[in-house]
Amino acid sequence: MFKALFFLFIVIPIVEIALLIQVSEVIGGWSTIALVIVTAFVGAKLVKQQGTDALKNVQVQMAQGQMPAEELFAGLCVIIAGVLLLTPGIMTDVIGFLLLTPVVRKRLAANLMSQAKVKMTNPQQGGGFYYSSYTHTQTPKRDQFTETHIQSNKPSNTLEGEFERKD
Repeated sequence: MFKALFFLFIVIPIVEIALLIQVSEVIGGWSTIALVIVTAFVGAKLVKQQGTDALKNVQVQMAQGQMPAEELFAGLCVIIAGVLLLTPGIMTDVIGFLLLTPVVRKRLAANLMSQAKVKMTNPQQGGGFYYSSYTHTQTPKRDQFTETHIQSNKPSNTLEGEFERKD
């Protein structure tokens, strides 16, 4: 963790300052300042546009009953790009603009998904979570979760009751 923080707060600003000095020697000081300000404004506009598009795509996917994993990752990339574009510097602007391109986001998502491991357990084998709605005075509700629980013939570990708060 220390190495990551050291890199984030010491190394990156030093590289940014060196790059800004190099660019200012080539195009001039005022032009460099204008470049940083223009990239911040253009980046903010692009982040707003792509952020709202990502939000709409997430809502559409959820309305269709699908998991919007790719759209959520795109939204995360847009947020990170926004932070990088608002940070003054050349290197952070380049990385921010790269994160705003859909091709880079898709390749990054593919690389991360190839390294991700998802572990799911089956409630019938004793792992995971399962839902039970048994009470003393009611007949059990019949839904997919209680049907799974009833078919597995496992005793319920769920206690239901009522409480009253007296202040």
